[in-house]
Amino acid sequence: MKIPNQSSFGGASYTSPKLGSFSPGKLGTRVTRPSDITGFTMVEIAICLAIIGFALIAIIGVLPIGMNTQRDNREETIVNQDATMFIEAIRNGAQGLDDLTNYVYAITNYRTYYHPNPDSPQTYGWTNGAPSILTNGANIIGLLSMPEFMDVNYAPLANITGINYYSNHVVAYVRSISGPAVEKPPQNNDIVVGDSFGYRILCVNAPLAVDTNIFNLPSGQQHYTRQLGANLHELRLTFLWPQLPNGNLGPGRQTWRTMVAGQIMTNIVAGQTLYFYQPQSFVNVTNAT
Repeated sequence: MKIPNQSSFGGASYTSPKLGSFSPGKLGTRVTRPSDITGFTMVEIAICLAIIGFALIAIIGVLPIGMNTQRDNREETIVNQDATMFIEAIRNGAQGLDDLTNYVYAITNYRTYYHPNPDSPQTYGWTNGAPSILTNGANIIGLLSMPEFMDVNYAPLANITGINYYSNHVVAYVRSISGPAVEKPPQNNDIVVGDSFGYRILCVNAPLAVDTNIFNLPSGQQHYTRQLGANLHELRLTFLWPQLPNGNLGPGRQTWRTMVAGQIMTNIVAGQTLYFYQPQSFVNVTNAT
């Protein structure tokens, strides 16, 4: 839209009438001069602002979704990296990963004794506070390798057919091993450490699933099944994250599963039986239970 030139007094600028253009009928007539300056009206500006406002609202609405997706992807990446480390450490019976004491700050076990009249579950807990057995990597791996089923002498069971046994439910509380370096030791700021990403690990060291009719099988098949049960185990690690400051858990869930060949050896530390996979050692079938 054309806007006429403005004078210093805010009025319109006019050209003088041409010579000889005065006449009694045209006296007082003024002729305007066209201007090359253009601009927007207030209505047009208001419409533009409305369009920009709608666009900003849409962008702001999508921004939290993008940030949450980025956070979820980052947490899944950390869990994937940590899961690989824990699986390798447990199935190899690692005893030198003392750096785990900086990240595994608690382990609990809900143990139930099953017999004709099953008892209520008993809760056992270990923390990295004194006194504690979470003082080195070997003790931590020994607790995480605790078999799902044990006999009354706390020895691993290959099957639970017709006998009294214990059932274990082992859960570890962990601060992420991977992730930002500012959260890692020697960081001792309680606020930074408390806000760092953490998770729980449900550790299941289950015997190999076998035919429940084992005692009805021929003798040769019984020996083969017993041998597998004593020397092949299923390791399942279920990660639950994030661990929130109020003690609750977020929606993250993922399970890793692998088979571990070899027998399970035991060691007693401070009255607590620890368990370690021995992937290069196998029990003889005549001693399998």
